[in-house]
Amino acid sequence: MRWILLLLLWQAGVPAPRSLTPERQFFRYQRAIVPAAVGQNCAVIDAALFEHAAPTLRDLRLFMQSAQPHEIPYAITLSEPVQPDVEAARIFNRGTTGRAITFDLAMPQRPYTEVLLDLAGRDYIASATVTGTEKPGESTGTRLGEFTLFDLTSQHLSRSTKLSLQESSFPYLHISLQISPAPGARRTRFSGDMVRGATVPPSREAQTVFAPAAETRNLAQRGRQTVAQFTLPQRVPVERIHFVLAPEYRSNFSRNVSISDHASGTPASAGETISGNIFRVRLNQAGHDINQQQLSVPATLGSNLQSSAEVEIAVNNGDDSPLPIVAVQLQMRQRRLCFNASSTDPLTLFYGDPTLIAPDYDLARTIQLDSRTGIARLGPEQRNPVYMARPDTRSLTERHPELVWVAFLGVICILAVIAIRSSRHLPR
Repeated sequence: MRWILLLLLWQAGVPAPRSLTPERQFFRYQRAIVPAAVGQNCAVIDAALFEHAAPTLRDLRLFMQSAQPHEIPYAITLSEPVQPDVEAARIFNRGTTGRAITFDLAMPQRPYTEVLLDLAGRDYIASATVTGTEKPGESTGTRLGEFTLFDLTSQHLSRSTKLSLQESSFPYLHISLQISPAPGARRTRFSGDMVRGATVPPSREAQTVFAPAAETRNLAQRGRQTVAQFTLPQRVPVERIHFVLAPEYRSNFSRNVSISDHASGTPASAGETISGNIFRVRLNQAGHDINQQQLSVPATLGSNLQSSAEVEIAVNNGDDSPLPIVAVQLQMRQRRLCFNASSTDPLTLFYGDPTLIAPDYDLARTIQLDSRTGIARLGPEQRNPVYMARPDTRSLTERHPELVWVAFLGVICILAVIAIRSSRHLPR
């Protein structure tokens, strides 16, 4: 009896330590990286690497190719704005001057290149004159330009209330709006109440850089929709959908877009749906030149993390002719693997060992990239010719947890038999 209990305690104890040494023979895949120059280099990570690497890319290891290969520290960078996504600009001194609506904006204390106005109403064309000032309430200052804003909903076109500026850092903006009804629209009186707010996106110099994750040129017509479908490999991130139109197409349009995805092998109803809009407006109305275009839709897909996913993008054409879409792209934020090269000799990137944990390099905390950083070239994926499976160092109970329950049930049965037999010898 005692030896059974000792056996159970030994098997359920602390498991044997697991070897996490990144020996090169335990990686399934490898890719060559060729530095552009001696010093700091970065290689753009493509979508193909995510499918075979461990989650969060924790098993990436970089080795120097030499007689005595050694590990090279690296850092993975993610393209993102260095400023907040969107900040609000406070509106004050709102009023009218003659036929113009005037107001001031208190801007964020950082450089900016765009201002998005929240304007009520529809079917209008406005001319916005923007002046940068150093003090609140000033109407004189540095003229930043005149911009055309519009809402052409009744013409089945889009709307734009964006002020596209040169990079500026004035603490205040003074804006004067001259608003008139769009051609064919009912004449309406516009007042200062239509100015409801303003937001400031990151400066264009701080915008996110995107890289392709997947692309298709095979599109089908389904009723009044133009449909593109993808089978996305596991763990490939997607954060934007981009549409490529035929270069000879010059017409104006506005289309609603529906993006749906679900994990492969599950019903479509188990997924998610994201909506967006693409448009182009290039025309002259009421003496104003309008030139606006948006061919991308932000879309962070969630069902493609730890399994492959089925993705469908549908462009709703309504009663209009289908757009001449040449390609639909799934895009991800650009990720780069950065390192310090002691020479221009090729390095080897190994991955495909899910037992590894993420490395902790000092470089990840100290790296600072600039325009002098070299662009390293990432070679095609290859299978590791010396690959072998990592030995399983787990204890017996870790590999076969059902044995613990079998042993416990055996002990219970033995104890029950002993109890029954002992009870027969007890006095009545």
